[in-house]
Amino acid sequence: MKELTVISGKGGTGKTSVTGSFAVLAEKHVLVDCDVDAANLHLILSPQVLHRESFPGMPRVEIVTEKCTDCGLCQELCRYDAIVDGIVDEISCEGCLVCYHACPEKAIRLVDNIAGEWYISKTQYGPMVHARLGIAQENSGKLVAEVRRRATALAQEQDKDLIITDGPPGIGCPVISALGGSNLALVVVEPTLSSIHDLVRVLNLTEHFKIQTAVCINKWDINPENTIEIEEICQNRKVTLAGRLRYDPAVVVAAMEGKPVVRLPSTIAGDIESLWDCVRQELGV
Repeated sequence: MKELTVISGKGGTGKTSVTGSFAVLAEKHVLVDCDVDAANLHLILSPQVLHRESFPGMPRVEIVTEKCTDCGLCQELCRYDAIVDGIVDEISCEGCLVCYHACPEKAIRLVDNIAGEWYISKTQYGPMVHARLGIAQENSGKLVAEVRRRATALAQEQDKDLIITDGPPGIGCPVISALGGSNLALVVVEPTLSSIHDLVRVLNLTEHFKIQTAVCINKWDINPENTIEIEEICQNRKVTLAGRLRYDPAVVVAAMEGKPVVRLPSTIAGDIESLWDCVRQELGV
């Protein structure tokens, strides 16, 4: 079983559109959306939820008014200003538990906290594991790890050959969690200065973790000069340039209709099919 993780240095490069199209073109696969902070793969795959479970996050703190003596120590020690007049602001609280351990009256207790949910769903293109992190919740990296674990178990149970993951953007903890153990990372980049800057950071990350990497240039024709710069970066770092996708308004139309773009008549469909052929060769599937 092989695992492909589609990532990007910044948001909005077209990563999810590429992943959704791969879902149509691939066979015997499980789909995963690891962008739990802003999941949107479901918008173009229309999954039907079969199973859902809550995901526990860091415990919250709560002040027991019957025990509190209003000494103000918890408010004094809280560097996030999350405690005011004996009331804990859930949004400001970072869960460091300093107040819990420092309270002389043991008037602060821990309360279970549900940080989000994860789901196993079915789509017309195959099974899908995805999740949603709650507002202002932490542990997105841990939730990503849980989603990947469930996807691997599902793939083994259903005898699937491939896991296709829509990863988070950036280089933070969720991305590292999504990349661990992947056979190939496909980085989607645009020919813009900000995207090129973040491409280098992502390539540094995958090189550090020794993950085989390929690059796809989306909307390459909006700035051919920057496209050449990206190609030179790939060549200098010995990273495979898997494909170039032209700009096509059909991508936006497909997103509005809730469909993968390869399901609509478009000029970009052929580019994506060529990209998929190259990715398959890199993966060996």
